[in-house]
Amino acid sequence: MPSVELSPLSPLCEDPAADQSLRPGRFAEFVGQVRTVGNLAVYIEAARRREEPLDHILFSGLPGLGKTTLAHLVAREIGAEIRVSSGPALDRAADLAGILTNLRRGEVLFIDEIHRIPAAVEEYLYSAMEDFTLDIVIDQGPNARSIRLPLERFTLVAATTREGLLSSPLRSRFGVHERLDLYPVADLVRILERAARLLDVKLEPDAALAIAGRSRGTPRIANRFLRRVRDFAVVRGSPAVTRLVAEEGLERLGVDANGLEILDRRILESIARLGGGPVGVKTISVAVGEETDTIEDVYEPYLVQRGFLAKSPRGRSVTTAGYLAVGLEPPAAGEGSLHR
Repeated sequence: MPSVELSPLSPLCEDPAADQSLRPGRFAEFVGQVRTVGNLAVYIEAARRREEPLDHILFSGLPGLGKTTLAHLVAREIGAEIRVSSGPALDRAADLAGILTNLRRGEVLFIDEIHRIPAAVEEYLYSAMEDFTLDIVIDQGPNARSIRLPLERFTLVAATTREGLLSSPLRSRFGVHERLDLYPVADLVRILERAARLLDVKLEPDAALAIAGRSRGTPRIANRFLRRVRDFAVVRGSPAVTRLVAEEGLERLGVDANGLEILDRRILESIARLGGGPVGVKTISVAVGEETDTIEDVYEPYLVQRGFLAKSPRGRSVTTAGYLAVGLEPPAAGEGSLHR
């Protein structure tokens, strides 16, 4: 097989166009998150029978679990248009006001990363969500006065990867809270099989299992891995993505049998070099050269869930499984911190 230089793959790297092409078009095609999808179907049917707009919905969970996809499916299921924005884009109250005043009855407004809306802008959402009105202050000082603009009844669907950063007043105005969980391997295999059909890729069952097992419980990562191992199959001249091709491709991408990527291993190794922990996230950030938010939002959750890393108020510590995952010998009892 020809030598091909590839940069390490990170969960933060995205291909929006490719992700869009693989998104399901209705609830029946959505794999996994059975409880959430079932609940949404009930809420939508109830709103339809009452002939009322759907209540506001908050989706939370790690990146790549389907929050944006579900927002679009909700709009499609209720037969409404969807307007899309994001927290960082709404940095001025005028931006939000412009969107809200142009919404038609029953439309869906989707705000991604809603936890990043500035506090001054967020306050305009309170009356909009609760009373469907918008309070605007005109002029300044002694001449300042407030006018109240009526809004059409709409449904706000919001997504966040850090629900803890939402203020209590904002969180309480969502009638529906749904947290998305990491996907089991069986669900990821079904997602990969569907993606392979859409991409016209012959994917052998063993290869699907190998990819799913290293995809960190995240459909977005699984689909990205599939596209990359497809490239290896093409260069290799293989008519199908076999287990051998999949494993070789993932290893070339820096993904090991545990689903750990290069930065995952560097995090564990850096803590191990510091005695195994507990170590603060800022110290880890300096050691691996990555932002603290990225470590906490992208890498830590998987390491903790797999039992490779333990978190406590004092910091992060490598577990016995964590030492073994990066090929290190766990310290003997009494030689540094070791969580089992």
